[in-house]
Amino acid sequence: MTKHRLAVLAPVVAPVLALGLVLSGCSSGQDTKAAPEPSKGAGGTIVETSPLTGEVLRDGRPKNPVFLVKIENTDAGAPQVGLDQADLVVEELVEGGLTRLAALYYSNLPRKVGHVRSMRATDIGIASPVGGQIVASGGASGTYGLVKKAGLKVFSEDEGAPGFSSDPAKVRPYNRLVDLQRLKRAKPSDIPGPYLDWTPAGGTEASPSASSSAGTKPRRVTRASVRFSGSSTTQWKLSKGHWVRTNGHASREFRADTLVVMFAKVGDAGYTDPAGNPVPETRMKGSGRAVVLTADGAVETTWRKKVNRSTLSFTTKDGAPLTIDPGKTWIELVPQGAGAVSLR
Repeated sequence: MTKHRLAVLAPVVAPVLALGLVLSGCSSGQDTKAAPEPSKGAGGTIVETSPLTGEVLRDGRPKNPVFLVKIENTDAGAPQVGLDQADLVVEELVEGGLTRLAALYYSNLPRKVGHVRSMRATDIGIASPVGGQIVASGGASGTYGLVKKAGLKVFSEDEGAPGFSSDPAKVRPYNRLVDLQRLKRAKPSDIPGPYLDWTPAGGTEASPSASSSAGTKPRRVTRASVRFSGSSTTQWKLSKGHWVRTNGHASREFRADTLVVMFAKVGDAGYTDPAGNPVPETRMKGSGRAVVLTADGAVETTWRKKVNRSTLSFTTKDGAPLTIDPGKTWIELVPQGAGAVSLR
């Protein structure tokens, strides 16, 4: 079994043997530009890597865009379908202290994903780093305005998008499913850069588990409790080298190589839901505290993301850039001040 590690970049990095589709050098927080063409490695082989996982795309880049599917995250919408096939997942706060999932698909497009719910303004910051096209049952008029102003494509059932169906075992609004194969011919969006600062193949790196620095040495943990509000806490355990939810709602759970708990500011989106609850908007840009967990343990870091389109990067307490080893990642987008993480 391959052991996924955090990597703290050394001050001087040796030449990389092969460059991927996107470069993982955004620690400065600068906005990213369009992803460069793939390059030839030392052996003359063209190497492309996924912006969502940092892994080699052996069959080349998909011809489809990145799809961000909004998925219900309560008992009412259980079981979640197709979540295990996502490349990256973000859990976000919605009204009433509940959470919803933004599951990003690129390498695999399942024929059944759900149960699909409506989008939120928070999804702009989640989708923008990879030009994600949002798949949702619908959304408030205020959300549509903000998302379209951001230049993001939306596939909404309310607007007649193809691929939606009903789950006969559920009732509205918790019964909507989507077939992403019906959307695969959608015109790909420009991908500004990698979602995260990935550990580059062939780069010189130092594992924090071997470091004497208190700022980079992981704390050994096997359990994590992430609180979004008084009514929503997600529980995690380390299982066979992956982080897995213990109180999740999926028929097959997502197995994260890296779990990121990042604390971000929450504002008012400027409108209410049908029940009259103010809709929160979590700002996935700026900087703040983050805890990065792998099979090696947990490291305290600071996250940075200059603008919505920027790559998400991390810095350890001693100021060293921290990169994420390729694999599947789950991001807990926790409200700063109100949220909390407990490790053991």
